[in-house]
Amino acid sequence: MQDASIVDSYAHPVAPAERFSIAQVTPHPWGARHEVNEFVARVSEQLSARGHRVVIAAPSESRRAVHESRRAIAAAGERPAAVFEAGDAAGRGGPAVLALGSGIALPRGPRPRAAPLPVDVSRALEGLLGGVDFDFVHVHDPFAPSVASAALRHSRSLNVGSFHEASERILSTQVARPLVEIFLGRLDARTVSCRTTAELIERFFWGTYELAEPGADHDVEPNWPFAEGAGADANGPGAAAKRAGERPMRIAFCLAEERGALRMFLRALRRLPLDRDWEVAVWLEHPADLRISQRLRERVRVVGPADASPESVIAAADVLCAASGGPRAAPALLRAALATGTIPVASHLDVYTELLGDGERGLLFPAGDTITLSGQLTRLLEGPALRAELARGAGRSVRDWGAVADQVEAIYERVAARRHDPRGNPELRRRVSRRREIHVDLHMHTDHSSDCATSVETLLATAGERGLGAIAITDHNEISGALAAREMAADFGVEVIVAEEIKTGEEGEVIGLFLSERIERGMTMAETIAEIRRQHGLVYVPHPFDRLHSVPDYEHLLEIVEEIDILEVFNPRVALTAFNEEAERFAAKYRIVPGAGSDSHVAQGLGSVMIRLHAFEGPQEFLEAMRDADIIRKQRNLIYVQALKLLQTGGGRGGRRLSGGPRPRARAGKR
Repeated sequence: MQDASIVDSYAHPVAPAERFSIAQVTPHPWGARHEVNEFVARVSEQLSARGHRVVIAAPSESRRAVHESRRAIAAAGERPAAVFEAGDAAGRGGPAVLALGSGIALPRGPRPRAAPLPVDVSRALEGLLGGVDFDFVHVHDPFAPSVASAALRHSRSLNVGSFHEASERILSTQVARPLVEIFLGRLDARTVSCRTTAELIERFFWGTYELAEPGADHDVEPNWPFAEGAGADANGPGAAAKRAGERPMRIAFCLAEERGALRMFLRALRRLPLDRDWEVAVWLEHPADLRISQRLRERVRVVGPADASPESVIAAADVLCAASGGPRAAPALLRAALATGTIPVASHLDVYTELLGDGERGLLFPAGDTITLSGQLTRLLEGPALRAELARGAGRSVRDWGAVADQVEAIYERVAARRHDPRGNPELRRRVSRRREIHVDLHMHTDHSSDCATSVETLLATAGERGLGAIAITDHNEISGALAAREMAADFGVEVIVAEEIKTGEEGEVIGLFLSERIERGMTMAETIAEIRRQHGLVYVPHPFDRLHSVPDYEHLLEIVEEIDILEVFNPRVALTAFNEEAERFAAKYRIVPGAGSDSHVAQGLGSVMIRLHAFEGPQEFLEAMRDADIIRKQRNLIYVQALKLLQTGGGRGGRRLSGGPRPRARAGKR
């Protein structure tokens, strides 16, 4: 994995280099306290303040919010700006929030749980992502089934995926893994919140993941629930107000983990010595749900959202306890503690160990070990020097949210910079646009390919009959057929583009258009493209997402995206329509010139798709003509055409034998 270099802070730009329209999609109901939602809200607020247009899309339990969002999405069909004017995330004029649907209660467990994918979310997402031209769709934990994974299915924009939670999703990694791999294959950049998450995700879904750690607030106003400590400390927030000996040691626990962590924490408190000065604040979403034993009642206060925020309680404490056994770790609590100089005491989970530097910035104990937890708390209670040592410099290990937004913005700019300039050469384009229109087929084969039995003469004659003004002959790893066709093309009234469909070593096939020399197969994709460029040819990627062909995977395609001149978005020989749709989606978001070709191996398939464009001379005029071209599709029976190919080539082998003679030899010449 290639990690980003993490620094303490970034210079916040006054104005971004380019303003983007961004959809941030979270799978968790908006309004529920969750670390992923916190990341989405804080980063979105920062990006919105910098001039980007940001909308947050999430499920919601509010039926009113869902109805209002549906109206905004419907209005986006005529006025896309409507979605950015919906209710904002924090009521402070920040990014808009769209409620995509409400979940249904599932009967499993002691309490009903919301379904991970609201039943009506797909239509809302289709309307949102189809009606608004987003530059980026940023999905968070896009595992199926979820709103985030559904967004990847409907997105036609550049996609960034952020993976936060470090627990395995069995449904996604085992049961639905092939489907999830397809959706994750649409990601143009991937980030992880911690290395622990990266190690987990990389085991199941290969890719390059950039470390983008969440942030925390460093200037939280502390609020301690005991009467003598309520409100801000006299010396202000942070570690400066946490001098030993001035008051009892304050221990905070905030229930963002599983319920069992709270039970374990309370058992550990019973072992703490009562002859020492200590007091505890327990923050719960619903404080009435907890009853404290008589023995601890004077030392423990239970508070909730109406009393204080968990961050303010942590900021006022000396020690934070995180006791998860693994089912629901809450690393955001540790970040909040480190940012304000509070010492974490956490269970020995990988995600916690990573934050604490294996105990350098806090104390650890084995998950589920109540005795060791109480022992670590006692060490801090009896060792003010130890507390001072652990608190020293802890804040520098956690970034603020502005630095996180800087990194996310830099990722957007880096990915967006790979998009092609759709303007091309305006002057050349205007000159070409004055010429007559012709029809072109950019992908076909002759009997100079091992899997084709169609002779050059038959191909040219059929092209003339079908009204084609130009054809590109793209034999497999050979240009002799194209050279021979060019020699006799004038007799048939058809112009021939000499081309070759080249098999690379391990990265699939690529076509070079306007070639003069044969290119050897087996080279790397980069080497093959360099050879096409040496001949001043154009790079044409055929059937890029047809998994039944030899094609570059998504990662390899991203590596060469700047080098692609034309991407084949329609190939009638592709077995599944979804493959062509995927190619069309990729070309649109990277603004690559779309192309099409019949990929004909028999004369009957020629012209099953044609491109109508202005007449051209040479590769540069051709590329400019393609920017304004129209793709014309004609119905052809794929099974019939494939059957003809098998009959003519004897099952795909021996094409020359069935074509009626040896291949004509042709010499290389000028294009």
